[in-house]
Amino acid sequence: MSDQEFDRCASVPSPLSLKANMLWNSAGSLTYLACQWLVTVLVVRLTSGYDAAGLLSLAMSVTGIFGTFATYKMNTYQISDVHHEHKLADYLGFRLVMLVGAFAACMIYALLTCTEGALLTIALFYGFKGVGLVIDVLHGADQQHRRMDYIGKSFMLQGVGTLAAFALVFGLTQSLNAAIAAMGAAALAVLALFDLPHTGRLETVSVRFSRAETLFFARTSLPAVVASVAASALFTIPKQYLAVDAGDAALGIYASVSAIALVVQMGAQYLYVPLLDVFPRAFFDEGAGAFRRLLAKAVAGILAMSVVATALLVLLGPWVLGLLFGESILPYAYLLLPVILATVATAFLWFLGDLLIALRDFRGNFWGNIAALAAVCALTVPLVSTYDMNGVSFAGAGACLVGVAVCAAFLARDVRRRGRPDASEAETEPGKQIIPGERSEVSSPANEPGISSIGRD
Repeated sequence: MSDQEFDRCASVPSPLSLKANMLWNSAGSLTYLACQWLVTVLVVRLTSGYDAAGLLSLAMSVTGIFGTFATYKMNTYQISDVHHEHKLADYLGFRLVMLVGAFAACMIYALLTCTEGALLTIALFYGFKGVGLVIDVLHGADQQHRRMDYIGKSFMLQGVGTLAAFALVFGLTQSLNAAIAAMGAAALAVLALFDLPHTGRLETVSVRFSRAETLFFARTSLPAVVASVAASALFTIPKQYLAVDAGDAALGIYASVSAIALVVQMGAQYLYVPLLDVFPRAFFDEGAGAFRRLLAKAVAGILAMSVVATALLVLLGPWVLGLLFGESILPYAYLLLPVILATVATAFLWFLGDLLIALRDFRGNFWGNIAALAAVCALTVPLVSTYDMNGVSFAGAGACLVGVAVCAAFLARDVRRRGRPDASEAETEPGKQIIPGERSEVSSPANEPGISSIGRD
């Protein structure tokens, strides 16, 4: 160990308590969410129509699909890497490789499915999201060291900075593309000036491109990636059909109404994400009973948050919509309740999917989301054609509930197997996949000579 590494290790900040980490993560994440939501408000308020809002929503939806390829569902994998089987440098290298590949795929998809006028907007928004995805890898290291105050502060800086950049540039130029570019510059400043130096206090920040590590990550997480692409398409498919069937203005109206309900979905994620390194420890080290108790608390917390948020949105939603978007949005307040129910269903699908990945049950996560994708493909055309904008919510909610049922069945099977007194080490070691029906170990390049080793999913 070099003198520099020794000095850094000796001065590593002490970990925070679980409560402090949850509070910092929630505060920062909700600040970021609120600021990103305000961007969708400003894009309506600073223009006379909904066309810019529809274009922004389209860019978010399309890049969301390929952002999933870029993350390769590695955030959850990295956070739950409780034995540090891979190094931060390897996670960063893999993320950069996937960002480049996913960008190429994204633009090919956009060329085939979107209008020419949307291409630059999609490319710029992908660049903005790409900076955030690099930051997320550093956040994974922060969480492994139980310093989620760094994550919370970073999200606050990103949220406020990108909101201010968007408001200033869009207000002055009325150019959506220029405003998105300004958001990307603001996010890049947070990466360079805050996240890199703070994560550097915890461990060495560098980038390593390793063919062995890349192939290992690509092979191991492929089922989770396919599942994540399926999950990201659950609302993209009905939204795109709505845009084709009813036009960009209808999509813009739906996006504006649905924006205020995202607090339910994201709030649930911010509640359970700090537990993603706690769940595998409980499952593998403490047994099925401890895991069940933790799971019950997490589900109860998500349900309580969803009930409170839903009640508030039902009571205050129309007033908030009118305040934010003007009287022109009030005739569409009827969209709110189905949107809320859809976001709650989505929150539970995200939770169970991430939990299965944390337990290395990639097959359960895969089949749950594939079942949801098949359901939304079957439901989109009849429901959107019949219920117009509400059909997007109905199709997405129905698909999510199908996925939740399948994921829950796999999770129950994993817990039963873990609770067996004769469970073998191959089924219960943290570094090995739990695949119902199989007992094969996933090899890691960490075990190969010469290979060093240690989630905005």
